[in-house]
Amino acid sequence: MDNVFFKEFLMLSDIRTLLCLGLLVALFIVMNRIQKRKVSFSKRMIIGTVFGLVLGLIVQAISGFVNQPMDITFVAETTKWYGLFGNGFIDLIRMLVVPLVMVSIIHVIINMQKDANIGKLTKNTIVVTMVMVIIAVVVGLCVGILFKVGTGMSTTAEAVEMKEIKTVVDTLRGLLPANPAQAMVDVNIIALVIVAVFFGLGAKRMSKKYFDVVKPFFDLINALHKIIMSIAMTIIKYMPYAVIALLANTIAQKGIESILEVGIFIAALYTAVAIMFIIQLITLVIFGVNPGIYLKKGISVMILAFTSRSSVGSLPLTIETLTDKMGVNDGTANFVAGFGTTAGMQGCAGVFPALLLIFVANVNGMPIDITFIAMSIIVVTLGSLGIAGIPGTATMAASVALSGVGLASSFPVVSPILAIDPIIDMGRTLLNVTGSMVNAIVVDRTLGQMNMEKFKDMNTEVIPESRKE
Repeated sequence: MDNVFFKEFLMLSDIRTLLCLGLLVALFIVMNRIQKRKVSFSKRMIIGTVFGLVLGLIVQAISGFVNQPMDITFVAETTKWYGLFGNGFIDLIRMLVVPLVMVSIIHVIINMQKDANIGKLTKNTIVVTMVMVIIAVVVGLCVGILFKVGTGMSTTAEAVEMKEIKTVVDTLRGLLPANPAQAMVDVNIIALVIVAVFFGLGAKRMSKKYFDVVKPFFDLINALHKIIMSIAMTIIKYMPYAVIALLANTIAQKGIESILEVGIFIAALYTAVAIMFIIQLITLVIFGVNPGIYLKKGISVMILAFTSRSSVGSLPLTIETLTDKMGVNDGTANFVAGFGTTAGMQGCAGVFPALLLIFVANVNGMPIDITFIAMSIIVVTLGSLGIAGIPGTATMAASVALSGVGLASSFPVVSPILAIDPIIDMGRTLLNVTGSMVNAIVVDRTLGQMNMEKFKDMNTEVIPESRKE
């Protein structure tokens, strides 16, 4: 099978590729049988995670645990095919993000009660989001100092392209929907939310005088909302299968040596993620929410975020979990969760760039004093306003943070970190999404809108079978 047709077109030129694809299909068959036994959705997600971990290690073992597995033909071919199932699923989910956000926001506004206060929702969302980001930055800095990340490492590194930096003013202006069509293409969630809010408010206001005229618009939005949610649930039911391919891909693509080289940074990152996650749970307790119930109902979202490495890709399930399982108001869930995919991500735009600043400072032998720490908190917090919620945002986060504190010339130093980005991106994205969920719950509690009876009802722990079809 050593010809162009098999190697470059089919990408099935090695018998080991066929073996690995056969293993994936076998796991899909097992998962299908588990699903037919009516095993809960959350348990199937956990099983899928275990399957993906084992499959990724098997691919690594077959390759001999080499340092550069992607240089081996069968690994490159296998991960390409795995990407069809894993990344293909994320593409389907992301297909729904734009219509889901816009229709859901408009749907909420045109159906909201007269005493609802959008201004208060916006203010509370911004305050809660930014406070949590500041805490995440402080956690990242403290863990970086404690682990002494970067100490003793050489400054010699391959050049990595640095992203163009925008000023804070340009970043904020870029969030405004000057071109709604472009905002849809760029998946600029905040811009889409702003457009949807204006449409919703306009329709709501006109309904008082011209209800007969705008009623068709109301009916259209209400119908679209039901249709989009039905499509979302149809796609989501295949998530346990996608998790297998997503996690196996991530593990199979990275060599052991490249991981060990920056092992301290990985350990520090996941320690900071764990600490911030605990802080989120403590925050829930402070606002009268049982963290045990939250964990049980939110596990599916967490697994998807961890394996997909996409905050945007996780958004439909995040919103569905908040509204249908946790009793969060529709408007709050859509607004806060949507806001969190672009601004205030506690993992990618909080913990990670903070750790990176300590890493670069230690590599360059810079003193980490109170001025450096204060500047880092301000720069990283403001920079968190414009990091998109899709895989591969690490370079942008690193560029913003390093430029903000005057270390732009040291950007090549972070090459070893970016080389193993998928490994650390799983933890970062998990924290992004749990941060959005906790923020939404806290905001809804401050507004007094959260349905605590629905939250405590464990019958909503799994997606109803009627919603899956």
